[in-house]
Amino acid sequence: MDIDHTNLSRLDLNLLVAFDALLSERSVTRAASRIGLGQSAMSHNLARLRRLFDDELMTRGADGMRPTPRALALAEPVRNALRTVQSAVLESGTFNPATADRVFRIGLADSIEVAIMPALIERLQAIAPGVSIRLRPANRTDVLEELDTGQLDLGIGVFEQGQVHHFRRQLYTDHFLCLFSPEQLGVSAPLSLGDYLNFPHILTSLADDTRGVVDEALAKRKLRRKVIMTTPGFLAVPFVVRRAPVMTTMPSRLAHYFADAFGLATSPVPIKLPRFAISLLWHGSFNRDLSHSWLRQTIASLASEDILEL
Repeated sequence: MDIDHTNLSRLDLNLLVAFDALLSERSVTRAASRIGLGQSAMSHNLARLRRLFDDELMTRGADGMRPTPRALALAEPVRNALRTVQSAVLESGTFNPATADRVFRIGLADSIEVAIMPALIERLQAIAPGVSIRLRPANRTDVLEELDTGQLDLGIGVFEQGQVHHFRRQLYTDHFLCLFSPEQLGVSAPLSLGDYLNFPHILTSLADDTRGVVDEALAKRKLRRKVIMTTPGFLAVPFVVRRAPVMTTMPSRLAHYFADAFGLATSPVPIKLPRFAISLLWHGSFNRDLSHSWLRQTIASLASEDILEL
């Protein structure tokens, strides 16, 4: 397609930057802050965008501003165009970690945060002190939308879904272990299936659900466990396990760490559970982004060197 110089010359590139910020933040105030404008200036940009595209683009809802179907259709083409311009005009052909000034937004569960972030931050401070990391919790479903809308640069976790424009790189595999207090339960490892079903459990899940991979495996054998607490994160779990006659099932790396730190015990799970892979996930538009590629390689190197926590 030939470039229509006449019509394109009438387009203010800053409007597309504002559009992308509005789609990502779903708020005029936050979008304005993100690109360094006042709220009134961003409201003016939104009005210009509505005239340009002959569409409301963003409407008010109970949970904030909601994009119209037209805005959602424009989101990815506009973001890809902006990334192309950024790569061609603002970025050089090389990336120097030592002098880089970049913020990366990563979505992951806290169990993976504990495993990866200590070694990553140590490495970044040594070779790329100007690089910052912004973490946010993300489950395997929401992370796809957040990558597509530009809310995240990278996801780290167990990812079984994705579109053709989502790219994945495996870091390591893990398995599940039971974590419990021998003093509280009066049992020792290895736990029997009877022990496992006899005591109440804590379930950690980012989804609002009382069933996890353990419950699915038990259901196949027409068995059930009693879940007396669900939580979206692992932070409080070892404290509860240490003080109450309960147990939990969690990734082995985290279980070993909590066992050492809190004087608890681990045991193989007395029912067959699948191993799982922890992977990087990113939007394909970042494939040729030198700084993004460098971060992915840095994290992968830490995993291959086996110097991650736990």
